[in-house]
Amino acid sequence: MVSKRICRWKRTLQWFICSLALAFFGALTARSQEGPASPQGPAGQQSDQLQQQLQQLKQQYDATTRDLTQRIGALEEQIEKQKEKEKQEKESMEKARRGALSAAELAAEQAAQRAVTAQPGEVGAQYQGQISSEPTYDMLQEAENQIAKLEEQAKAFEFHGYFRSGYGLNGEGGQQVTFQAPGADAKYRLGNEAETYGELIFVNNWLNPERNSDKAWMKTEVMIEANTTNSASYASFPNGVGNDQFRLREAFVQAGNVLESQPGAKFWAGERYYRRQHIEINDFYPLDMSGYGGGVEDLRVGIGKMSVSFLAGARPDVVTNNGHLTKNNVDVRLYDLKGPFGLWAGWFNFATSKGGVLPTGTLIKTVDGYAFGVRHQRLEWHGGYHSLSVQYGTGAASNFSTNIDDPTPFLQSSKRFLVVEQVLFQPNDRFAIMPIFVYQRSKDGTPQHGWSEWASFGARPEIFFTKYISLAFEAGFDHTEGFVPAQNGSTYMDGWLRKVTIAPQIGAGRKFFSRPVLRAFLTYANWSDAFRGFVGGAPYLNKTNGLSYGVQAETWW
Repeated sequence: MVSKRICRWKRTLQWFICSLALAFFGALTARSQEGPASPQGPAGQQSDQLQQQLQQLKQQYDATTRDLTQRIGALEEQIEKQKEKEKQEKESMEKARRGALSAAELAAEQAAQRAVTAQPGEVGAQYQGQISSEPTYDMLQEAENQIAKLEEQAKAFEFHGYFRSGYGLNGEGGQQVTFQAPGADAKYRLGNEAETYGELIFVNNWLNPERNSDKAWMKTEVMIEANTTNSASYASFPNGVGNDQFRLREAFVQAGNVLESQPGAKFWAGERYYRRQHIEINDFYPLDMSGYGGGVEDLRVGIGKMSVSFLAGARPDVVTNNGHLTKNNVDVRLYDLKGPFGLWAGWFNFATSKGGVLPTGTLIKTVDGYAFGVRHQRLEWHGGYHSLSVQYGTGAASNFSTNIDDPTPFLQSSKRFLVVEQVLFQPNDRFAIMPIFVYQRSKDGTPQHGWSEWASFGARPEIFFTKYISLAFEAGFDHTEGFVPAQNGSTYMDGWLRKVTIAPQIGAGRKFFSRPVLRAFLTYANWSDAFRGFVGGAPYLNKTNGLSYGVQAETWW
């Protein structure tokens, strides 16, 4: 096709050159027939005009010749490329043909070998259909199907998780210890975690992985929790002391977009972390209803969203005539309510624990209780967020959890009041800080114990020098007063603990939550004399201050 176009261009050029020559010859002939003329007369003027016309024709000829030459060169180059492409396609086809022949020969050889080694009556059945007329096509088709299935599975599968790990020493030269005030439900984390902890989450989307709005979706989620004492890479110690621990913390199925009237509603059943509230720098969970059960989330109710769930747990170590001691919870929440200064949420939980008679004859009373709370959030606030929650619980629901407290005759009278506030403030990419505050007032129901208190406040500022280098500080203060568990029952304590940490870091960005992060740390803590012997373990049994240092890695994905 390209060659024909070049030929047409050449014929056009030849026709144009011939026409130009004839015109030029005619002009000269006309001039010679007119005879000599005066340079200043009409004949002289006509000669000048012919000269100009000749010059213009020459210029047109040169321009046309250059243009046609360039086009011819471009077409010839295109022809060469086309020939090279055809050559490559021919070589590919030849290679595929040889591969097909090799596959056919291999299939024939394998079939012949099986025919030789098989029993006489089995030869026909085994040999028939072993060699396809186009074995390469069948193999490619099967491979394409397998690849398509793998791609579909890859889209459907998700892997998430979290871990922290490292190693440290205490100021006396032994393994790192942690510093936590007796009676406090949490401790400040930075440079104060002496274990390797991980959560591995496996998710498979069975229906509609893309979550198209016009289709239902369904997924399963399984999470394995690992906890080690940083004692040995392969921990196998006598009596299991210090060995690694593994737990199945999540195993549930969730489905959504199954009701046309409630496309955003999510139904679930199994074991899971259930809508937990968390404070980062001291790893405290004000509300943690994780456990076994089922329910529905994200129901649209006009002013916001609602969730309703049934959650339960049991104590296999406490067996009555009714079986294992259990606690059942009905959890109702209303959230994403737009109001003054941000989003608001409220929740209510009713819990009941069926009693019974122990094998020793001791009676465990049936206990119930309720809990409720209010939460306010500003999710976009100076580069971070602000959260404040207030909650109150009684009886079986007073611990704001599905866990079952030790059964006592006074459990029905237990109460708890909790206020929690946390702020993340990050005005730019060079500085961030998270301050927190916790106040808890609780009562275990025992008449002689009265109320116990825990007050805590602290902060973790971070300075970012570059995209990857930062320096983190953390200071925290805890004060507790009341009865705390001890080896010989409950002991009344009234004291305080202070802890401060400095940690240079290498991280993946300039955000407070940028992970992964590598850090070295130095931690110092001191405490009141009332806590002597209850903080820091054996290295600081008779002291009121302690030190630890080491390295740690932390990440989530």
